[in-house]
Amino acid sequence: MFEALKSQVEKILSQEENVDTRLQLVCDLLREGVNYYDWVGFYFRNGDKEELKLGPYAGEPTDHTIIPFGKGICGQVAVSNENFVVPDVAAQDNYIACSITVKSEIVIPLLKNGENIGQIDIDSNTPDPFSEEDERFLEFVNEKVAQIL
Repeated sequence: MFEALKSQVEKILSQEENVDTRLQLVCDLLREGVNYYDWVGFYFRNGDKEELKLGPYAGEPTDHTIIPFGKGICGQVAVSNENFVVPDVAAQDNYIACSITVKSEIVIPLLKNGENIGQIDIDSNTPDPFSEEDERFLEFVNEKVAQIL
């Protein structure tokens, strides 16, 4: 599944559309292509502020358009620069609930020239669906995205 999606991601990102359009198409592809990716979105550092701002996403609308560094899973990844896989969001103290249906989350930092400029965030309504394969795939997506930013 992920191998087929990789070539589709590369194809989308190589198009001439503007960056936000391409990122939206990637979000749509991942949400449709992986049955347990229920919400897929990009957050980016908001200028010089110590916060993340929501970029293109696919899924239910969210109130969390700005996330301070250190707050929630996304905010923690903005500080740690490390992948964060949450098999059960209910077991996390520092979790910002987007929806009562979300059971698990994976956040992968988006690095450009070694600097954390954002992240891809995926919520799942399935408990503990994410594997190392998801991590490697999403790292690949972020590497490709970084090339167009």
